[in-house]
Amino acid sequence: MILILLGPPGAGKGTQAKLLSLEYGVPHISTGDMFRDHKARGTKIGREIQAIMDAGGLVTDEITNAMVKDRLARPDVRQGFLLDGYPRTTAQAEYLERELRSTGQKIDRVVSYEVPEELVVERISGRRSCPKCGAVYHVISNPPRRGALCDRDGATLVQRDDDRPENVKKRMQEYADKTWPLKRFYQDRKLVAEVEGVGTPEGILAATRAALEGRA
Repeated sequence: MILILLGPPGAGKGTQAKLLSLEYGVPHISTGDMFRDHKARGTKIGREIQAIMDAGGLVTDEITNAMVKDRLARPDVRQGFLLDGYPRTTAQAEYLERELRSTGQKIDRVVSYEVPEELVVERISGRRSCPKCGAVYHVISNPPRRGALCDRDGATLVQRDDDRPENVKKRMQEYADKTWPLKRFYQDRKLVAEVEGVGTPEGILAATRAALEGRA
């Protein structure tokens, strides 16, 4: 099974990806993990990515596509895989479609997690992180035991600039602008299954399973 997960920041794609990976026995592939892997291995792609990020630039489609092609050449994806964070544009989607066609594969389903903007803002703006150990908390769903201090090392927790409400709304708009054409691309191919991304991780997993099995 080959799945693609779509959804705004804070939709819980990462959590669902891990659960679905276990459920269906296929690897979870995320662009973030691929970036880190190439950087750690010191590959040509990894060096190019590092240089772009050091300069404050955006990684190009060409590099991202090359990284995905490299990952999909590994033997663990022969029975399927789950993509999280790719494709982000219709150009990337077209590239992926061509690559899969060349190996006799195709996308089985595109799961689009639908989450109200106000809930996304609440989820993301409530995040707090430890500047020392990197632990992440949430003021509502996973608060630290001691006020605004990290449970592990007692450091004062901070809110990332990206997680401030005004910046979350900007990220939501950017997501909508980029992803609407991508979602339409897959809707035209009758691949999209919309799932309400509200509730417990287990409940959302059950809804995803039902959508994939045609029961939703």
